[in-house]
Amino acid sequence: MCYDKNFVILPKIYLILKNMKKHIPNFITICNLLCGCMATASAFQAEYKQALIFILAAAVFDFLDGFAARLLHAYSEIGKQLDSLADMISFGFAPAMIASTLLWENSLYPHQLWAWVGLAIAAFSALRLAKFNIDDRQTTSFIGLATPANAIFFAGMANSYHAQMADFPYFTILLILLSCFLLVCNLPMFSLKFKSYGWKGNEFPYILLIGAVILLIFLQLNAFAWIIALYILLSVIKKLLELKK
Repeated sequence: MCYDKNFVILPKIYLILKNMKKHIPNFITICNLLCGCMATASAFQAEYKQALIFILAAAVFDFLDGFAARLLHAYSEIGKQLDSLADMISFGFAPAMIASTLLWENSLYPHQLWAWVGLAIAAFSALRLAKFNIDDRQTTSFIGLATPANAIFFAGMANSYHAQMADFPYFTILLILLSCFLLVCNLPMFSLKFKSYGWKGNEFPYILLIGAVILLIFLQLNAFAWIIALYILLSVIKKLLELKK
């Protein structure tokens, strides 16, 4: 009996591609995690610009893994768990190491145990991620500062003002405490998920995007800390306006 081998081979190829497709989001998440590891290594070496770039790359991969999962309909429980673990490294442990290195660099108080207060960022990031995973209110917006935004803020501050932060450790500790508070506070913060593209109802995201473009043009890599600060300020203003209604 004669038969076309394609009838056997093509279904097998289809099954292989189908199985590969479901792993694409997880592969992107692994890229996020690896960027977080490199950001952490950069922080140990006080290479703050490099750490910021790796954290920004991790944030891009963090966006792309969710986008790929939606596009390919490749949702999985392991993907959800892997995403949280990657975020903990990239947006929890990496900024914690940046903060600790900044305190360790201070020449007035060398080798003090309180330099490790920066690790509080890792602890509060873990708490933030755990709360996010069980909170169904944060599908279209956030309650508290998201870990990627917090990591970008701290890495941006270190890149732009590392000398000042090392010379004034109490200011750095104040930023660490503020960072930890924002991660777990109940302040509603808007996201950039647009239901429509009109101005009405999207005023704050558009103001943030316009402000971010202007800051990037003038400040380049030094813009990122200010972009996150603008985001926090706009979220506070939005909440105050809602309370007045």
